[in-house]
Amino acid sequence: MKWITESNRLKHFGYAVPCAFLLTILFVAGLAAGMEYKDRAWGGKWDWLDLAATLLGGLVGQMLQCLVIYFIWKGGA
Repeated sequence: MKWITESNRLKHFGYAVPCAFLLTILFVAGLAAGMEYKDRAWGGKWDWLDLAATLLGGLVGQMLQCLVIYFIWKGGA
């Protein structure tokens, strides 16, 4: 798992968690693709590992969102 500590991938991961928590992992997928498109449009290259780090953060955020919804639902019963 050394790949996630290279470049700015931890930032990709970290910023994706609250985005998925507040919205959805589908929103994060759009953000990830948009960030990679922006990098490529400005002379960089498409980085699949950046995209993967963003999606992993989105997955964590979505799971946290589901846990909060579950506990709210379970506590209201």
